[in-house]
Formats: sequence, C-alpha cells, structure tokens
Amino acid sequence: MDYTYQELAKMIDHSLLHPTMTDEELEAGCRLAARYGVASVCIKPYAVKRAARLLEGSGVLVGAVVGFPHGSSCTESKRYETELACRDGAVEIDMVVNIGKALSGDWEYVEQDVRAVCDEAHRRGAKVKVIFENDYLTSGGAGLNSDDFKRQLCQICERAGADWVKTSTGYGFVKQPDGSYSYRGATEHDLVLMRASVSEKVQVKAAGGVRDLDGLIKVRDLGGTRCGATATAAMLDEYRRREAAEKAGHVVPATRGEIGSGHY
Repeated sequence: MDYTYQELAKMIDHSLLHPTMTDEELEAGCRLAARYGVASVCIKPYAVKRAARLLEGSGVLVGAVVGFPHGSSCTESKRYETELACRDGAVEIDMVVNIGKALSGDWEYVEQDVRAVCDEAHRRGAKVKVIFENDYLTSGGAGLNSDDFKRQLCQICERAGADWVKTSTGYGFVKQPDGSYSYRGATEHDLVLMRASVSEKVQVKAAGGVRDLDGLIKVRDLGGTRCGATATAAMLDEYRRREAAEKAGHVVPATRGEIGSGHY
C-alpha cells in the first residue's frame, strides 16, 4: 500500500447529513467514526453538541455545515450559525457559497459572505471549508466558462480566508431531460483544477462520488486532503483486507476506483 491506514483514515470526514437521519443513526455514525479513527464527522448544526459529547477524547473532530445545502441563507445567518456551531463544539465549518450570487457575477457579495464565516470561525479557533457545488456549475456563469468560473471562486475563497475549497455538498441533484435527478459530485478534473487554482495555504476537499478505497486513494493522489464519505467502513475495511493480503504475499485486485460517476 502506498499510504498508511492513518493517512487515509485521517482524510475522511464521515458524512452524517442525510435529511432523514435519526438520533439513533447519528449516534451510530459517531461511534463508527471513532472506531475507524477518521478525521471528523460532518453533521447538521443541531447535532453538534451531542456529537461533541459522543466523540470527546476520540481524536475525531466535529464539523458542522452552514448555509446547507444551497448557500441561500443571508450572510448574517451563516455567521450566526457558525458562532452557534463553534460554541457547541464544532472545530470545522463546511459552508456553501451563495450559488445564485456567484452565477450572477456578484463577486463582492460572494467574497464578503465567505469572509464573514471565515472570520467568525477563525476567531473561535475553527477552520472553514467552502463548498462550490460543481454540479450546478457545468455551464459556467457570469460570462465565464465552467473552469474559469471555478478558478474565480477558488481565488475569492482564498482571499476571504478559506482553509479548504470543496467540490460539493453531496446533495446537488440536477434534473435530467427524462425527469430523473442525477449527481456526480467530485470529479478528477475538478480536483486537479481546484488544487491548481489555490496556493499551498488552501487545501482541497472532495465530496460526493467517492465510494470505494481506490477512489479515496485517487483523491489523495490528486492533491486532496479531505474527502466526505458515507462508505467509510467499506473503504477502511478494504484497506485492512489488502494490507493483510500483502503481508501474506497475496496479490489483491483493485476495486473500481471511480470518482463522480453515475447516480447518487
């Protein structure tokens, strides 16, 4: 294996964001995160206090989403959500940009929106990941093609103080001509683009579409340092299986390793 178990486990933000998630499922997810030693749980704001208690002493951080999933809350609401989450024990904030304002080309608004959250979080010792929702940006906007639009967002987020730029929420479903909704999430193209569009001070997080160990490894190879995941147990169990097989001198076939393909 090219990476250690800890290197890969500490890339994972275990996602506990499904709209129907119960208290029991939240607690089970926190226990799983602690058992596998991941970087963090990424949870809804109301659950931060409970998760912080459950994970105390585990080495797993608590992260909360802000303005989730569409980024449409007013700036002061996002700032106050950040304040409350940090008070309750969050040390990482995953905020969503105001997508409509970005597509309108109101870059000053977007920068001020991100800066307000970053300033509040940093004042309280927390870090910020800024979510673009790239599935909505495939046609670009504000007179820019898709890649230039994402580069512009990267530059704005770095100026505003972001610690990470992040591809997706996991819930950016796009309606298709047949009436169905699909979602790609992180893609290899976007990870490369975003890594190249910020300085080394800013990290890159993949979210959505990374469903197996080889996908997680690919994110790492492309320069991503965090990955939102629900398939945490499957990924890390597969790591242990391959590690054991290598120690026994067996050749282990890789799994698919797809990033951002097909339906959610």
